[in-house]
Amino acid sequence: MLSFNFEEDKIKQEITRLGAKCVLLQMPQGLKPEAIKLAQLVESCGAIPIISFDPCYGACDIAQTDAEGIEADLIVHFGHTQMVKSSKIPVVYIETHAKTQITPAVQQAIPLLLGYSKIGLTTSIQHIENLSKVKQLLTDNGKTVLIGDAGQLPYAGQLIGCNYSNAKTIANEVDAFLFIGGGIFHALGIALGTGKPTIIADPYDNRAHEIADQAQQLLRQRYANIQATKNAKIVGILVGLRLGQKHLDQALKAKAAAEKSGRTAVLLAGREINPDTLMEFPAIDAYINTACPRISLDTPNKFQKPILTVNEFMVLCGEISWTDMLKKGLFES
Repeated sequence: MLSFNFEEDKIKQEITRLGAKCVLLQMPQGLKPEAIKLAQLVESCGAIPIISFDPCYGACDIAQTDAEGIEADLIVHFGHTQMVKSSKIPVVYIETHAKTQITPAVQQAIPLLLGYSKIGLTTSIQHIENLSKVKQLLTDNGKTVLIGDAGQLPYAGQLIGCNYSNAKTIANEVDAFLFIGGGIFHALGIALGTGKPTIIADPYDNRAHEIADQAQQLLRQRYANIQATKNAKIVGILVGLRLGQKHLDQALKAKAAAEKSGRTAVLLAGREINPDTLMEFPAIDAYINTACPRISLDTPNKFQKPILTVNEFMVLCGEISWTDMLKKGLFES
């Protein structure tokens, strides 16, 4: 367990406190290489560990149904803060803070911030403990640093894939944002949701880079996807069945908008939304996704038919404008 804090003592204490006999371990892809060691930890407490090999899409995706199916009496969910407020089976959330050094990546970001004096600082849960350190580094280099707290997430400055409120609350007060973390998804959400230049300091690759080009490319792709749906006569509205991704209200809203615009709309529900499962409905011309927005945004080219977010479909139906959708947030419901 080299790169993350798995809070082993907390896991042991919760197993003992609850008297758990069977424990389901659930984690996102990047943490699964450590699953064997974590299973051994559970077994040392006298419980049976079972590792979920299904995808885990975020804090909204708690494997409650799976745990019920194997008669587990505890779920240990790694890599996210609590989002789902209630579950039939107890859930222990292990935030899994990264132990990776962030200073080299931040130092590489400083030259990219030369033209900006007020910086908004954001990160994912893995690096939340380092925000004060990064703030000091930037302050020492003459920057004014703001960390937003909209009160919607457990930590100031924290982002999740469908909630950028902490960035938005300070967007009008900063010149640019610095995101600490890997990948580009969260940084794209900041750039598109706030309209401000966004720099990534990636501690895993020890590099920093801007994402303006990627943000514009994504916008062009999404607009083209909306245009490709214009002539759709039958749309399938996807309802996610994962615990925190059930948005039937959004699905019914999209169905009403579809029918108002003269289209036929059908509701489809499932746990796993992927290109193969959607190929079974050849009569459907396009899909509206009400589950995790990353399904629509991460891999749109893998789907044979256009797949829009609810907000994008509302643009197509004339319910909201493209500009208003961007203000609301391309990745947010």
